[in-house]
Amino acid sequence: MEITIGVRDVAREITIDSPLSAEELRGVVKAALDAGTTLELTDENGAQVLVPGGALGYVRFGSEKARRVGFGV
Repeated sequence: MEITIGVRDVAREITIDSPLSAEELRGVVKAALDAGTTLELTDENGAQVLVPGGALGYVRFGSEKARRVGFGV
């Protein structure tokens, strides 16, 4: 699932592909916001993204469907 994270006072967005479902991601983001802790996510390749909970501007979840690539798709 593609996730886009907006950080306060930063012009660029962070975009990662996560192996988690929408419900799992919602729980992780909500827990970080409620506790005021760091949002920790790992993408499909094992790279980690850490964002302080207080710096989150928004988190947008993309669709869970796989993207199709190629001509005539």
